[in-house]
Amino acid sequence: MALPIRSGNTSFPSRDGKGALPGAVRMFSTPPTRSGNTWRRHSCLPGRDSSRPLLRRGFTLIEMMIVMAIIVILISVAVPYYQKAIIRAKESVLHNNLMAMRSAIDEYTYDKQKAPQTLQDLVSAGYLHDVPEDPIAKTHEWKTIIEDSAQAVDQTEPGIFDVRSESDKMSSEGTPYSDW
Repeated sequence: MALPIRSGNTSFPSRDGKGALPGAVRMFSTPPTRSGNTWRRHSCLPGRDSSRPLLRRGFTLIEMMIVMAIIVILISVAVPYYQKAIIRAKESVLHNNLMAMRSAIDEYTYDKQKAPQTLQDLVSAGYLHDVPEDPIAKTHEWKTIIEDSAQAVDQTEPGIFDVRSESDKMSSEGTPYSDW
């Protein structure tokens, strides 16, 4: 009976039946196969401990290309949603700025019994901290609508009745910002 060659927790018999050869190490999980009268031996890389399986490190080019394709697809889906979110945020800021200025104009007109002549009058009287920025036109300039002198509180000095954006762009709702 041939003595087995031991390697880790596996063993296989030696060819000559005399037992394990000194320094013999099993290289693969299956023993060498016999093809005809010759034995096929598995080669081993020099300097490598062949008792451990060969570990692949890193990624192949096709794996990297697949990952990059998935990332590109995810980005192409996410970017339009991100751009819409930015536009809606700017529209919300514009709406809030318009409402704050209109409220300040009404309070100024009620308190002073005359409409403000400029938006800077609202700031100097303390109704606004600063003239807000139009987030769509990216300016501090606004289109002011002067009240009709016949309907003005002080008919001798008509002032600002309403304020609108100077932008000529269309909103996400399909209406021009200048009509808000």
